[in-house]
Amino acid sequence: MKIAVSCNGSQIWGHFGHCENFMIYDAEDGKIVKEESVPNPGHKPGFLPNFLADRGVEVIISGGMGGGAVDIFNERNVEVVLGAQGDARTAVESYLRGELESTGSICHEHEHSHECGEH
Repeated sequence: MKIAVSCNGSQIWGHFGHCENFMIYDAEDGKIVKEESVPNPGHKPGFLPNFLADRGVEVIISGGMGGGAVDIFNERNVEVVLGAQGDARTAVESYLRGELESTGSICHEHEHSHECGEH
């Protein structure tokens, strides 16, 4: 299973599309077996969800995300977990234990950055 986390470094970022990088974790039998940092290739509507799904990502963890991105992830059968904070690896380990739940933190308008956390 591949799990991606929108980050700045190793910290979960408040808005999916504006992150610095994605930490991508490979998990087997509930344990992380590989991790890599992939630079954000750019925030263009509809691009990032397909970019990650094409890399085999099955779960995306983020602080917040626009509804369009959520829709594309849903169409690509990628589970979306929103409202996460803190260290990416810790969040993935919590997810693998079944302890990380989405709060549904969807950003409705990009002009209102205060709704999405830091940009």
